[in-house]
Amino acid sequence: MSEATTSAADIRIPTAASVPAHRDPNVLRWVGAYTASMVGDMVFFLALSWAAVQNGTPAQAGLVTAVSAVPRALLMLGGGVVADRLGPRRVVIGSDTVRCVTVLAVAAALFAADPGLWLLALLAVVFGTVDAVFMPAVGALPARITGKDQLARVQGMRGLAIRFAAVVGAPLGGLGVAVGGAAAAFAFAGLLIAVSVPLLISVRMRDLPADDANAARETTAWRDLVGGLRYVRRHRVLGPLMVAIALGDLGFVGPLNVGLTLLADERGWGASGMGWVLAGFGTGAGVAALLLTVRGRLPRAGCVAAGSIIPGAAAIAALAHAPGLPVAVGTAVLVGLLTGLSGAMCGALLQTQSDPAYLGRVTAVGGIVSLGIAPLSMPLSAAAIGVWGTGPVFAVSAAVCGLGGVVALCAPGVRRAELPK
Repeated sequence: MSEATTSAADIRIPTAASVPAHRDPNVLRWVGAYTASMVGDMVFFLALSWAAVQNGTPAQAGLVTAVSAVPRALLMLGGGVVADRLGPRRVVIGSDTVRCVTVLAVAAALFAADPGLWLLALLAVVFGTVDAVFMPAVGALPARITGKDQLARVQGMRGLAIRFAAVVGAPLGGLGVAVGGAAAAFAFAGLLIAVSVPLLISVRMRDLPADDANAARETTAWRDLVGGLRYVRRHRVLGPLMVAIALGDLGFVGPLNVGLTLLADERGWGASGMGWVLAGFGTGAGVAALLLTVRGRLPRAGCVAAGSIIPGAAAIAALAHAPGLPVAVGTAVLVGLLTGLSGAMCGALLQTQSDPAYLGRVTAVGGIVSLGIAPLSMPLSAAAIGVWGTGPVFAVSAAVCGLGGVVALCAPGVRRAELPK
């Protein structure tokens, strides 16, 4: 059943004039919960990688750390159906509870004994399975906790939370490993995720608009899944926007992951130089998120989302030809700013253009595009760089990324899309 018909147990507030999201205690509680959960995730993955390396060969460690992606990619569309049928708030609370209990249980097992790789692999599978439900539900929550005119600002706040987690999570995980090994780091991750649960319980929910509530009907899960895919495909904004996101991520993920490592090695920048380039990218993306948080709304949102992809793609191509590390870092800042702005605006458009009754499934489709399709470019980029070098591969990747902007600009629905006032 849908959120509109089954959430009587949820704490609800009536729809009213929106309070600015960055001043709304209800939104701030959600952002706090999301931030704690994301930092916990960063600590978890560092602890998992460390424990896997300590208990197996490099190949086995790589398999353990990658195995969580399989259930996440395979089950995420179903996770979107679950989020829409049961309600995103209770799904997120349940997901964080399961993740917390599972991680703490593994930490206790590691403190007591050395169970080996099988337990770590099982933990990764469980984490990936729960993520398949958690991620669509997280995407569907903002529409239930604030007004449509504040959803762009919430996207900016969410982007800042992700950047904060990326900066803080890895050092905290490393500290946990240094103090008490992988077991201590897992325990720390579990406690961070646990912090999110009472905050989520205290988040109040808004009533869905009447037309969205009436759209929810008693159907099977399969019909909900098919209906969600049909809704995205036929939507004049969401359909072409998903294609643009897919192309943008395909052209972006390879160069900024595997390609950047190979570029740093080729230029002699070393690991520290690569870290500076990544820091530049993170800084630019953080500035974009901060801009959206402060402004709350940018005019001609569809054009901004599409138009910023194209110069961002050009900056990706230029990165491979940077004459030195300082120029590469500056170029990375520009890449982060433009792609971060595009990503935030695309996320805001997905939030504001979707009927809330479909948001879980819409978020799941976007997640499949980013987490299921885009990572395929990483091994392809690595192999291509081995044959043709970084310059040509970065250029082709930039062309694919820029094509996403062209698709969006050629779609009248996206080009004319605006964020609510």
